[in-house]
Amino acid sequence: MIRSLLVLTLFASTLFAESLREKIAQMIVIGFNGTTVDEQLKSDIKDLKIGGVILFSKNIKSRSQLKKLTSSLKALDSKLIIAVDQEGGRVQRLRAKNGFKNFLSAAEVAKLLPYKAYRYFDQMAKELEEAGINLNLAPVVDLATNPKNGVIYKLQRSYGKDPKRVITYANLFTKAMHKHYILTTLKHFPGHGSSLKDSHKGFVDVTKTWSKKELEPFFKSNADLIMTAHIYNAHLDSEYPATLSKKTLSIIREKRPDTLIISDDMQMGAIQKNYDLNTTLIQSIDAGVDLLLFGNQLSHPIEAKALVDRIEKLVQAGKISKNSIDKAYKRIKKLKERLDEKR
Repeated sequence: MIRSLLVLTLFASTLFAESLREKIAQMIVIGFNGTTVDEQLKSDIKDLKIGGVILFSKNIKSRSQLKKLTSSLKALDSKLIIAVDQEGGRVQRLRAKNGFKNFLSAAEVAKLLPYKAYRYFDQMAKELEEAGINLNLAPVVDLATNPKNGVIYKLQRSYGKDPKRVITYANLFTKAMHKHYILTTLKHFPGHGSSLKDSHKGFVDVTKTWSKKELEPFFKSNADLIMTAHIYNAHLDSEYPATLSKKTLSIIREKRPDTLIISDDMQMGAIQKNYDLNTTLIQSIDAGVDLLLFGNQLSHPIEAKALVDRIEKLVQAGKISKNSIDKAYKRIKKLKERLDEKR
């Protein structure tokens, strides 16, 4: 009897250790080079069990190649998140030069009547479904409030400055995506539309330009995830930018407790130039970020295993709570149960 209990205890201990590491790995969404699955990526998915990958233009050459790539990825893990930025306009990874359709920008689509806009979004969603994508990092629900804004306004990534209009088109976008089994992401919380600088390049402070109405689309638009912005807003947190701010992300948790939160690329200048990796991981996970996005195209590449190892050590050292990991894992698992489900 004692021997049986000892065996069960050892088994449970081993299972917990493996479970913790798997939960951490599920929080990682990583970018990679190439147009096929190499041995490293295969190991990351099959052995390490990372949560997902993000595709960029460098990974896409043609319709047939992309379909083969996503099929290979899903063969390793049928519930793997395969994400892409397909907003339309300047930000779309599937483009005409690779055999896909070039879609209008958000600002251009917002000029269409709603029923025509929906048909347009449906065409985009159908292409993504056929390509094997299951998560679109769109729509952008930032408000076009600042004509001097170079990353949202000037790139025509917003549906407009009126929250109601933005919500209308964002919901049409998600409705079309859901018809074709594509999950959607609202970005960039708590609002990047009023900024004067680009968080890809460095520190961005919206304290003097931001207004509360920028929050509205994030709570009245139907989507599956919310992406954080690496922007500093003293009205919400006087110390950390949104991605690293528990104060800021608690607003999401209060309004949408079950919505999964994904970070913007952690290798963007606003984060990487101002915080070391340990601080970034500790603060973002504590703040409530569920999926940590490392695109591996804006800075020196970082391996998924190195991230998992580092987070695991931080948990063991008491710098990151196991409870935060557990909560993130539960939300990720719940989200993945919805993949391939028509809503």
